[in-house]
Amino acid sequence: MNIQDVITLLGALATFLFGMSTMTSGLEKLTSGKLASMLERLTDNILKGVLLGAVVAGMVHSSAATTVMCIGFVNAGILKLRQAVGVIMGANIGTTITAQILRLGGLSDENLLLSLLKPEMLGPILAFLGILFFSFFNKGTKKTVGQILIGLGLLFIGIKSMENALAPLTELEAFQQLFLRFSNPVLGIAVGAAITALIQSSTASVAILQALSASGVVTFATAMPIIMGQNIGTCVTAILSSIGATKNAKRTAAVHLYFNVIGTLVFLVVLYGVNSIYPLPFWDATMDYGSIANLHSLFNIVCTLLLLPFNRQLVRLVELTIPDSGSDSVTTVLDPRFLSTPSVALERARTMAIKMGELARDNYRLAVGLLSHYDERQLEKLNEQENMIDHMEGALDQYLVQLSRHSLDEKDSDLVSDLLHALSDFERIGDYAVNLSESATIVQEKGLTFSPVAEKELETVCSAIGEALDLTMTAYRFHDVHAAFQVEPLEEVVDLLTASLRDRHVERLKTGACTVEVGTQFLELLINLERISDHCSNAAVRILHQYAQRDTLVREDIHSYLHSLHQGNSSEFNTLFQLDREKYALPASNSL
Repeated sequence: MNIQDVITLLGALATFLFGMSTMTSGLEKLTSGKLASMLERLTDNILKGVLLGAVVAGMVHSSAATTVMCIGFVNAGILKLRQAVGVIMGANIGTTITAQILRLGGLSDENLLLSLLKPEMLGPILAFLGILFFSFFNKGTKKTVGQILIGLGLLFIGIKSMENALAPLTELEAFQQLFLRFSNPVLGIAVGAAITALIQSSTASVAILQALSASGVVTFATAMPIIMGQNIGTCVTAILSSIGATKNAKRTAAVHLYFNVIGTLVFLVVLYGVNSIYPLPFWDATMDYGSIANLHSLFNIVCTLLLLPFNRQLVRLVELTIPDSGSDSVTTVLDPRFLSTPSVALERARTMAIKMGELARDNYRLAVGLLSHYDERQLEKLNEQENMIDHMEGALDQYLVQLSRHSLDEKDSDLVSDLLHALSDFERIGDYAVNLSESATIVQEKGLTFSPVAEKELETVCSAIGEALDLTMTAYRFHDVHAAFQVEPLEEVVDLLTASLRDRHVERLKTGACTVEVGTQFLELLINLERISDHCSNAAVRILHQYAQRDTLVREDIHSYLHSLHQGNSSEFNTLFQLDREKYALPASNSL
């Protein structure tokens, strides 16, 4: 084996790993975060968790990625440790599907149809079909399907290239003698664990073993300990992911490690114990693609069946290993582990943005309440929540910027942009709520009072803005396009209403019906109320931009869309505007 073969082997491994990454990314985009939602909802039963873990890992072709996702959910407080156990067990089964796919390399050439399924034929075909989809469809599901096909094609091309690159090596007698030493279980487990930990993928490690099997030097005695070691080596990814996480997140990584170590030890003792007493007939049997895939699946399925009844004891073991320290860091929804799975990270960011918006709405209600019933405790609560809003805004902004550096499709990239705009609007709404509370404090401390007419006017405009805030948050929580559409006509009414109230209050100042000091605070309140309404409009239109039908103007140009509405080009907008005007503007006029 010369330097060219070594370079070819490295290139083949890179092709395989890149193909797996590309395929996994495409599958994840195609599901649009549904896998994450399943993990959250379908883990109330250990058997459901196992099944779910197997499905998810099978779809993303990685038990490590599924386990890391579990660690992130546990760290965020979404999953409990006992819920994650079943998912982790199932993930070990699901990850074996790639080896089963790669067993196509062992098909016979006698049948033309079957020969097309061999990696050297199927890989280029899938890659070519994928590049056609990827090149001729600029966006949407078809482009993502193209990405998946390209990844799968590269995976097959990579495995065949590895087989070809390893062929000269396997012909060397020294290599064959070295490989025979792997039948020593301790050495085999160590080699399997080391290779898997190095390349961060048990799937790729098994693929290398399958490629070596083409040489005929791989027997059951050498393959078994390597496969057992591969399951231990894949735990490194989860362990690294748990660094700096919460106590329960570390325990989740420990469950993954203990599960694989205990399963390996049981297999080691039983299998080698039985063989020492009654030599097993298949012990020195030569392995091929299919038999290695079957052995990999069998080992993980048996380990799961063996340890499944002891899932509670497994949780207890990790709790004893990583005991309660008396304190734990505050969990956060914005776990960095989700960044490698963009749709999951986006859903977490959206959840945080909604929480931030709801806090801003709560602060608005508190501030409005202070205008009529001043309470120091409510003011203190408002200021505490404002600090939370500022902290969340900073964390969200940083998180979304980090996420934007990952490979995102057009839809996810648009959502990142919309969320960045929305959290800025929510933060500003919180700021203006603080301004309202400051005016309420001034009115309280100076003993100022508004006239009954002014109080009625403020009550009307505050009610209108309160409805706009409720509609905005409904739109965000439920992706409700109809609720989002209702905000803009209401905002237009608020603009007219505040302008009218401002003119009337100036007239009261001229006639002496209101003092300058009281008038100043009244006008300051109107300014802040109007700006809150403006930010409700900004936030709501982002929901329309994200979820409205793709052929609508709001998808292409938000400013042109709003201009068109205000020009009266939408009958639905005009109807809602008249209803809101009758509800809020006319009662205010009649209050004079």
